[in-house]
Amino acid sequence: MKILTLIARILLGLVFVVFGLNGFLNFLNMGPLPSGLAGQFIGALVLSHYFWVVAALQVAGGALLLVNRFVPLGLVLLGPVVVNIILYHVALNPTGIALAIVVAILWLIVFYAHRQHFAGMFVQRT
Repeated sequence: MKILTLIARILLGLVFVVFGLNGFLNFLNMGPLPSGLAGQFIGALVLSHYFWVVAALQVAGGALLLVNRFVPLGLVLLGPVVVNIILYHVALNPTGIALAIVVAILWLIVFYAHRQHFAGMFVQRT
């Protein structure tokens, strides 16, 4: 389990650092914007500069995973990003959902390995 967690943490960190840096440096050709609502959604993120905030969160969370420091914080930063990636591909643009599912599975593997840090969130208070 430790090796699986290590591999998942490093892969997840690399994915988010690379794609987060791509938000700032544009070194990967992402092709034309998709048509319809998916393209309008991406266009709105870029025009409002909200995309830079998401890219910064991706770089920060991915870097925390790569250096193996504050991994629970990295998971907290990346969790909403993963949810939004899944929802984007389910609701707006089904192409690319395979990579989104892989990222979600990697996140869940790392989360499961660090579940003791999140145990307090799942305790019912009276």
